[in-house]
Amino acid sequence: MSSPPLASGPDGTDALRPLLDTVLDALDTGRRDRGGPLPAGGPAAVTARVRAAVGDILPAQGDPDALRTLVHTLAAGAADPADPLCAAHLHCPPLAVATAADLAASALNPSLDSWDQAPAASALEALVTHALATEVYGHQAPGAAPDALVTTGGTESNQLALLLAREAHAHAHTHGSTHGSTLRLVCGANAHHSLPRAAWLLGLPDPVVLPTPTGRLDPDTLDTALRGLPGPGSVVVAATAGTTDAGLIDPLPEIAARCAAHGARLHIDAAYGGGLLFSDRHRPLLTGLDTAHTVTLDLHKLGWQPVAAGLLAVRDPADLTPLHQRADYLNADDDTDAGLPDLLGRSLRTTRRPDVLKIAATLRTLGRDGLGTLVDQVHTHARHLAALVDAHPDLTLHVPPTLTTVLFRPTHATDDTVAAVRRRLLTDGRAVLGRARLDGRLWLKATLLNPHTRPDDLAALLHLVEGNTPR
Repeated sequence: MSSPPLASGPDGTDALRPLLDTVLDALDTGRRDRGGPLPAGGPAAVTARVRAAVGDILPAQGDPDALRTLVHTLAAGAADPADPLCAAHLHCPPLAVATAADLAASALNPSLDSWDQAPAASALEALVTHALATEVYGHQAPGAAPDALVTTGGTESNQLALLLAREAHAHAHTHGSTHGSTLRLVCGANAHHSLPRAAWLLGLPDPVVLPTPTGRLDPDTLDTALRGLPGPGSVVVAATAGTTDAGLIDPLPEIAARCAAHGARLHIDAAYGGGLLFSDRHRPLLTGLDTAHTVTLDLHKLGWQPVAAGLLAVRDPADLTPLHQRADYLNADDDTDAGLPDLLGRSLRTTRRPDVLKIAATLRTLGRDGLGTLVDQVHTHARHLAALVDAHPDLTLHVPPTLTTVLFRPTHATDDTVAAVRRRLLTDGRAVLGRARLDGRLWLKATLLNPHTRPDDLAALLHLVEGNTPR
């Protein structure tokens, strides 16, 4: 039996071409079989169809048609973010150019834990991370240029930000410049769940979680909390530029001023809102972002990248020093002295794929103007949907959208009814809407990340909600 072909090497492209045709055909037939934004029938029905199609996942003898079967099955059972009625989560439809670049990354399979595994990829990553850090912080003095690390997304970036804050605090405490031995996280109730989880994972005390009745972290509430905590240097404040539930942005300049007054470190989670950096129209909403010590970005949201495409931007590259590690087989001292780049301190991970390639392909292909146009388009969609809801006699809008999230509900429905409407649409495979509990009520959530959405699609979404709400 001959060995199966490889994806790279002298025969790689010839081996891939017919397989790509198979994949593309299966994606198309699977999409047509699905017939909507997600498969109908609910979890049990989808699981049964997958089991029936796949059969024995590890048979004694292989199936040459397995690729077609599996891709078709996955596509037929997918929630498709490119469908305009799939609008529940921060789950974007990826750009074709980014997806094509991701194929090249998979075929070449570099691993960015040592230069000799990823020569060009490591150089490309340095270019991209410098460019995106500069987008956040602007141009700094020579020798103090900001930096960024590639991560798997907002959760890893937030965890890394707290780790760097903990280590900076420990270093300062050792040198006698802090008043407490333990770092404390302060965040709003609107913060992403990954932040308190990161505090737990890193062995920090329970965070101080401040109430956010308006959906935003209030600077005066923060000021009061900081007055009651040890400082300076013993607190890291996490603000949010794009909350998961409502797409709201905390008042960043005012929060930064309170942090500076109390000597608190500032991290801003801009996993959702960071894409506004590309838009001349919407970038002012991020005023104050450059005051943060660290900033979370996530381009598989408002960047239209295949998962994963996260970053952590760092104002002072010296903050990255605690990540430096030595492993003789990866970054021996004599190799680095001889000029081989040391990649091991660029991540908490060892093996990691070149996610930077798809980001670079997108940045170069679309440019700032092209990405900014996409950002502006989805914001326009959100405002149009909000206007449709506001004009509808039987629907209630939560608040006008800040980003691309629109919260609404049938006006006279109970919370149980709102939840049931959402599940009915999911089970029927008609629409994918999220849910958020704010102001003591349950809201339907539409997160609009598809620039190809049309006004008729938004009207159809509301029609489905109305038609599935008991009167």
